[in-house]
Amino acid sequence: MTLLAVNPSGFLSEFYISFWIPTAVLTAALVIKLPSIIRLWRDPLLRAVGGLLLLACAVFVFCTPSTIAAVNRLTGVPNISAPWCYSLITAFCGSCLLLIITWRNGLSDRSAATRRAMRWVISVYSGVILALWVLFLLADAPEERLRDLDTHYATTPFMREEILLYLVAHAVACLITSRLIWNWVRTEGLDAWLRWGLKLLGAGYVSNLVFDAVKLIAVVARWFGQDLDWLSTNLAPPVAALSAILIAVGFILPHAGQYLHDRWRVRLAHRRLRPLYRLMRTVSGEGVPFVLRSTPELRLTRRETFIRDVLLPLARHIDTGLGRRSHQAALALGHPPERARALAAAVSILDAIETRSRTPEPAEPADGPDTTNLLQEIGAVSQALRRPDDIEAVRARAAAPAESVAVHE
Repeated sequence: MTLLAVNPSGFLSEFYISFWIPTAVLTAALVIKLPSIIRLWRDPLLRAVGGLLLLACAVFVFCTPSTIAAVNRLTGVPNISAPWCYSLITAFCGSCLLLIITWRNGLSDRSAATRRAMRWVISVYSGVILALWVLFLLADAPEERLRDLDTHYATTPFMREEILLYLVAHAVACLITSRLIWNWVRTEGLDAWLRWGLKLLGAGYVSNLVFDAVKLIAVVARWFGQDLDWLSTNLAPPVAALSAILIAVGFILPHAGQYLHDRWRVRLAHRRLRPLYRLMRTVSGEGVPFVLRSTPELRLTRRETFIRDVLLPLARHIDTGLGRRSHQAALALGHPPERARALAAAVSILDAIETRSRTPEPAEPADGPDTTNLLQEIGAVSQALRRPDDIEAVRARAAAPAESVAVHE
């Protein structure tokens, strides 16, 4: 902000380089969403998200001065980039409204009100785009302006109306979208990642309203013979860039956040099983074969399967009486019920391994105790194995006379 106050015109050339920053962030959001869009192409909601992000990228690409000059030169029409950029911005606004209406109400909501709202958005914003081109054809704007077209032609007939039309259409769309988003944020039962994504989207659209406000102030100032062009040329662009970044991150966060959360949960579960897995390797003599390209989910499934496959034949050696005494001992030592069950299961497994090493395998498989709960709680049992001191304390107390093991009321 200091640069704006001291030398606003000098800041302008430095700022426009930063237009590629929101473009990069928006492109990243599109790339992250692209696999889901391709895989679920029939989902209109995903297609709408992809189209919106593509339009947002196009807005920032075509609104940079270098691209504006290239389009004008390619077509041979000075300032033809103006209606083109305004059209992209207007299409983006309409896409935002359609997406929020669909996203908020859900694809299953086919009510007359929802369909009427979507038809209204499409017809109004299509009409605005058509009007932008008609007004440009009627206007006289022969002098090419790469950075200050809005204020330079603010008093030119038809260009004046065009500039005002796109700003009002943009402001109305951002106002409605932000209102819908903030109402949605207050809904109960939202996923945390979705809630934070919506908050960022809401902040992005509120920033867009700031963009519209400073642009309109600069344009209206021209109507009254005042020069506040720096608001339009120097302040509005960084606000637009910030808004685009917030909107892009708002779209990325629910998807990427949930993806990273799921990855972390899978890796954590895989790591939690390491003590029990290593113990089962000593029983079987081998482990899970290493596969270079296996996914985290597959590695977790393979580790869980290996542990259960080794535990099943080991179950015939489990002493259920020792398990009960160990559970009582763990409770007596002050462990909570869940922890006590895990410690008791760990003690039973360690005892079964020792018994198996002393007792040859029977010729015919013998029926063992019910291991359903044990097979379901391998994660908790594995965590119990990380605390050998607790296990030894439970084993020692479980081996004591019965009266010293009982839990006293």
